Amino acid sequence: MLVFGAPARYVQGPGALASIGEELGRLGRSAVLLIDRGVAGRLLPAIERSCGAAGVALTVLEFAGECSPEAIEDLAGRLGSARPAIAVAAGGGKCIDTGKGLGKRLGARIVTVPTIASNDSPTSHIYVLYDADHRLLSVEKLERNPDLVLVDTDVIVRAPAVFLLAGIGDCLVKKYEVEACVQSGGRNVFGSEPSLAALAMARGCYDILREDAEAALEAVAAGTVSPAFERVVETCILMSGLSFENGGLCIAHAMTRGLSAVPAVAHTLHGLQVAYGITVQLALEGRDPDFMRDHAGFYNRVGLPATLKALGLADPSPDVFDVIADATLGVVHMQNFPRSVSKAEFVAAMRDVEERFG
Repeated sequence: MLVFGAPARYVQGPGALASIGEELGRLGRSAVLLIDRGVAGRLLPAIERSCGAAGVALTVLEFAGECSPEAIEDLAGRLGSARPAIAVAAGGGKCIDTGKGLGKRLGARIVTVPTIASNDSPTSHIYVLYDADHRLLSVEKLERNPDLVLVDTDVIVRAPAVFLLAGIGDCLVKKYEVEACVQSGGRNVFGSEPSLAALAMARGCYDILREDAEAALEAVAAGTVSPAFERVVETCILMSGLSFENGGLCIAHAMTRGLSAVPAVAHTLHGLQVAYGITVQLALEGRDPDFMRDHAGFYNRVGLPATLKALGLADPSPDVFDVIADATLGVVHMQNFPRSVSKAEFVAAMRDVEERFG
């Protein structure tokens, strides 16, 4: 059986935030807005004006913490007996995941408003919970994908370039992960076989990034929204999200569990972690030297990490390789690789990547 999931509506463009009231009005007349404290002062006036003009009652809660079960319960408690029809999350990945959890807790419609393009979480029906020390606790699921994803590229382009770089890393890997799932007969996030649409989009993600990633990063440096920037943002948020949910994940994302067990790199942005992880996956696939040189060359041009050293671990020890391997090999995404991988083989691949590209 084939299952394909997607957000109900996606809106992107410069100044898109001005239409949020009208967009929310399609879903209900009351909303709770969870907004990252770092962007609240800049974005909240426009959101409140738009919602006021559209007749959408807005309750605002600022966010500045971890996406944890305790945080979600605290936010629900701050609402008291109020049950707004819509839960809106405006901010980075932690804020958006917390907003999803709050929306599920309230039984509300869910809207995501990413202020960075560091990953594809805004479109997804899954969210990740951590403890206070940022150790992964669980991957949770909504009943459906968000009802609305609203992306204001005037906002995204003002974020530090490292966030878009992380989004490029998170997006680029989808081609190889979905292809591995298709080859292995693996399963996507919905538990079904990968869809042809997901495979086509995953390959499209790769092609667009190879063509436009450098120009998009230049646009961020200039603080100017360009056609290449718009294409890369859509690719990193929308196409990447549809690719992974409907196509499946593999070794690159399994490795985030292993990398989170190493303090020196545990807090590195998700997209940078998986960018390194896909290099290990490609080594395990036995890609030829010319292919790997091309892969590393692109990474060097845009600034993605191909090694643990580039990720932030100056001198990986044998113990570190063991810790990463032990925490990675039991992750369910490993089942989507076309063959079983032993710990010795996995460690050897990580060592090979360090020696070849370090």
